Amino acid sequence: MNGINFPDPDSKAVIRTSSGWHLFSTNAKVDDKWINVQRASTTDWKTFSFHRGVDALPNLPSWVDRDPRVWAPDVVRLDDGTFLLYYTAAWKTRPNIHCLSYATAKKITDPFVDNTTEPWICPYSEGGAIDIAGYTDEQFTNRRYIVYKIDGNALGHGGACGNTVPPIVPTPVMLQEVSRTDGHTLIGSPIPIMTNIPSDGPYIEAPVLTYFNGKYTLFFSTNCYRGDKYDVQYATATDIRGPYERQGQLLRSNGPFELQAPGGMDVAINGDHVVWHAKHGVRPAYAGILGVRGDGKLEVKLS
Repeated sequence: MNGINFPDPDSKAVIRTSSGWHLFSTNAKVDDKWINVQRASTTDWKTFSFHRGVDALPNLPSWVDRDPRVWAPDVVRLDDGTFLLYYTAAWKTRPNIHCLSYATAKKITDPFVDNTTEPWICPYSEGGAIDIAGYTDEQFTNRRYIVYKIDGNALGHGGACGNTVPPIVPTPVMLQEVSRTDGHTLIGSPIPIMTNIPSDGPYIEAPVLTYFNGKYTLFFSTNCYRGDKYDVQYATATDIRGPYERQGQLLRSNGPFELQAPGGMDVAINGDHVVWHAKHGVRPAYAGILGVRGDGKLEVKLS
C-alpha cells in the first residue's frame, strides 16, 4: 500500500478506530498458507504494516465450499462498540455461486466468528451476490444500510469476465436496510440503485456508499478487472435511495498515478481516506485522500 506488501488485495476494506486505520483484504496464499481475510494497519496513513499470516476470519461456516474463495470483506462498527465483518464466499451447494455472510468480534483485532448455518443473502437465480459494503446514514435517516452487487456475470454467456457475449446479464447494485443494532437483520426488501450499461463492459462491481461534499456518493468499478479498462467511477444523489447520477471516472489506467487497472476502492468512516488496488505483478493496494477539485468534481491524491 504505497510500499506495503499487501498481497493480491482484489478487494479490501478500511475502518478507522481510536487506534488508527485497520484494513482487510480478499483471501490470498501467504507463506504457503491460505488466509481467508488478510489484515493491515496504520496509525498515520503514511506507514502501513501488513500483519503477515494473521487471518481475521480463521474459521468458515459449514455452508461454505471447500474452495471457499473468500472475497471482498468489509468491516463496520456497531453502536455497542463491537464489530461486524461482511464477506463473500462460495456456496458448497452451488460452488459457482457466491453468497454473502457476516461475522462478529468484540475488538477490531480479535478473530471474527461466523455462526451462520446457511448463506445470509444469496440471490442464486440471479448469479449470487458479492462485494458487500456497510454504511450508516448519520446525516438524514439515522439508519444502517448495506450495498452489494448481484453477480450476474456468474451466469454470463462468455467473453471478458464471463459477460461480454450478448445477451449481457445485469449486475445491479442493491441497497438494503439492516438493523441499526446488529447490522444483519434485514429490514424491507433490497432496491437497485445502479446497474450496468454498455460502456461498463461485463459488469459494475465493488460498490461503496458514503456521504461526501453534501451528497450521497456511490463509488463503483466498471469493466473486467483483468483488463486496462478497469476503473473507479462514482455517482451522486440527494436521497440515499437515488436516483444516482453518474459523474464519470475517478481513477483509470494511465491516469495521474500511472497505475494500471485501478479499482475496488473503499472509503474510511471519516469519508476522505480511501484505499484501492491496481495491477503491478500481483494486485498491490494504494492509499490516498479524497478531495474536491475547483470544478466540483472529486479527485484522489496519493497519501
